[in-house]
Amino acid sequence: MSAYDDFAKEKQDIDDLLARGYTVAGMLETLDGAKVKFDEAKPGSGSVELLLLTADARKYVTTLVFAGLEKAQ
Repeated sequence: MSAYDDFAKEKQDIDDLLARGYTVAGMLETLDGAKVKFDEAKPGSGSVELLLLTADARKYVTTLVFAGLEKAQ
């Protein structure tokens, strides 16, 4: 699989979670990749953790977080 295919798969996973109403709740960078925690909009309804291995997917989710912060201001 090419590097772009790896990124496209991870981007699709992120977009699917966001479309289902999840929001980014936290990120933890490790040597294995970035662990991104997504929480559902309803309190107490659950969370999902996604391990992002590609640098482009980590940049993509970080851009989404910063874009959300700018909208909030």
